[in-house]
This record gives sequence, C-alpha cells and structure tokens, in this order.
Amino acid sequence: MTKELTLKYGCNPNQKPARVFMKEGNLPLEVLNGKPGYINLLDALNGYQLVRELKTATGLPAATSFKHVSPAGAALGLPLSNVLTQIYFTEGELSPLACAYARARGSDRMSSFGDFIALSDTCDLPTAMLISKEVSDGIIAPDYDPDALEVLKSKRKGNYTVLKIDVNYTPPARETKDVYGITFEQGRNDFLIDRHLLENIVTDKKELPDFAKRDLLLSLITLKYTQSNSVCYAYGGQTIGVGAGQQSRIHCTRLAGNKADIWHLRQHHKVLSLPFLKTLGRPERDNAIDLYLGEDYLDVIGDSVWHQFFSIQPKPLSAEEKKDWLGQMKNVVLGSDAFFPFDDNIKRAKRSGVSYIAQPGGSIRDQLVIDTCNAIGITMAFTGMRLFHH
Repeated sequence: MTKELTLKYGCNPNQKPARVFMKEGNLPLEVLNGKPGYINLLDALNGYQLVRELKTATGLPAATSFKHVSPAGAALGLPLSNVLTQIYFTEGELSPLACAYARARGSDRMSSFGDFIALSDTCDLPTAMLISKEVSDGIIAPDYDPDALEVLKSKRKGNYTVLKIDVNYTPPARETKDVYGITFEQGRNDFLIDRHLLENIVTDKKELPDFAKRDLLLSLITLKYTQSNSVCYAYGGQTIGVGAGQQSRIHCTRLAGNKADIWHLRQHHKVLSLPFLKTLGRPERDNAIDLYLGEDYLDVIGDSVWHQFFSIQPKPLSAEEKKDWLGQMKNVVLGSDAFFPFDDNIKRAKRSGVSYIAQPGGSIRDQLVIDTCNAIGITMAFTGMRLFHH
C-alpha cells in the first residue's frame, strides 16, 4: 500500500500534474498490474461501491461495467439462459461471478466497449477468461485467484489495469471536492438501500413479488452511482437500460427505455440467426446488431454492404415485428433517482414492459402519476429517498 499514486494526466491530457492521494494513511487499493488513469480510478471506486452494496442487499455476487463514471450495466450472479448465453457471446461453464459480469456487460454492450469492471468477490478463472475476450480498460476486485490474475495480466499486451481493493476500508463520513478553486464538503451518501425502502406502495395494485423487489433494489443501488438525472430499467437480476446524465427526466426514461428495447430485441429469432462472417469480432457484431435494429439498418444489410458483415444477406426486422416482440415484454422494473414530474414517464415505461416502479415521490403531480399507474396496472412504491449523484 502507498499514500499516493502519480497519474499520467487528469480527465484530459492537458490537465497536469495529476495524482490520487490520502490525507491520512495509505490508499486502500493496490495496483497489481498496469497503470490506472484518472477516469479509470473514478470508475473503479464508484463501481466497487455499487457491487459491494448489491452483494450486501441481495447476498449474491455482483458485477458492474462502468464507462465515464456511470454504469453501462450492473448485474447479479444468476445463471444464464440459452438465449442470454448466445447474445452475450459466452460459452462453457460459468461461475456465478462470471454470470454476473456477462449480464453486466450484456446489459448494453455498445456502451460497455472499453469498460472498467468492478466485482464484489474474488475474481476467479471463469470470470477472468470471459473478461479476456472483451475490450476493457481494467478491473477492481477484493482479490484474485492466482490463475485468474495471470490471465488478466496478459491482457492488452501486459498493460491491463488490475486493482485490488481493501474490503476493510471505511471512508470518512465527510467528503470534499474542489470546483474552480472552491472546496465543497458534504456528508458521504451512506444511505442503506434495502427492502424496507419498498414498503410504501401508493398504487391500487399492491403486488410486489420477490423478484421485483430484488430487481428494484438492483435498480436503485445502480442509480446511487449513476450521474443524474438518471432512470434504470432492470429485469431478471440485471439492468437492461440505464439513462444517465440527462437534464430532463422524460429523456432519461426514453433513453433507458430505448436501451431496454434493444436488449429485448437482441433476443428475437431474426437477430439470433443473423449469419455473421466468422471473421467478424465481437465489437463489430455488436455494432452491426445495433444498426440492424435501428433506423439505419441498410448500413449493414443494404445491397452494397451486407457482404462485409454476413455470409447471406439478412432480411430486415420490420416495425410490426418489433412492435409484436416488444409487446411480449412484462415484469420489467424501473427505478428513478428523483420524482416523476409528469405521467409521460409512466406511459413510456409501460411500452418497455415495466410492471413495477420505485421512485422517491414528492412531486405536486404525484396523484396524476399514481392515477396513470392505476389505469395501466403498474405497482409503484414511493421510497422517499432521492439518489442524485454528481
């Protein structure tokens, strides 16, 4: 352990000098390989807090895929279905921790490109082998099995960043940061998110099954470490759409909902059967799928370009086929880091299969939002706790 780390530069190359340091004692992390950057460490420390809280709240191994100080995905160590195995490009036997990372990475594979990974548990060999096949900047975990560490050290020509965090470290109760030479101080957000937060159900529909409680906790803990404004859709033990850093809440809801829709559409039989060229790498397949599912689908299946990606020219997925497929989605949960000021958020969420919502409440239009939930059959809990993160 050391008291400080000198960094190459800060957020941008012109921001020098740069370092991280402790005012008292040593840093609670150790660099086992590589050389972390400023943003890497922001991702690592936020990501580790997220997965640590998920493990505490659920008892399950957890993983997150961070990009630019917000999670692209977060997930629990639940087994993968055959379909998820296919769309996440996994193979062989996976440990619970490896399943957690496969789910976190698979939540939004486009956004996870070049991620920083955080794990709640000791990194094992199956997890390391999965990470070795993905484009990633680094990882933080409580510890590493020796064979897993060797695999990770060989990544990126030996320059892959591997950090070990002290699980016994407790940060100070107050935190500070400087903006324009002015120091801000606040109490650290150590608010505990657990099932008690979901007890105030304000809608006519009161049903909140255990799987929904689990996914709502996942959603809310994810939001605690997502740049605000933020909204998170979750399903089956993983996030499926995170909308971060938007000034308008409806834009958060739309952004996250569109990501959730893409996650679901990736499981359509036409997508599963896309005849990719065997030479096409994972990132190229992800990009092609994203384009195929969007308005610019001719960029990958048009007459002049399809042969760059596929062995046979695919047929498009029509708007009607998309609508029918998305119409089957249900039991999705949605968490919001602040109240919904209008019911347009509820209506948009319903289109992505949302059946359960947790939000702080406190808007002058709360009753309008509740009435809309009642009209379309959504269960909603008011948590009373805002989760802004900046």
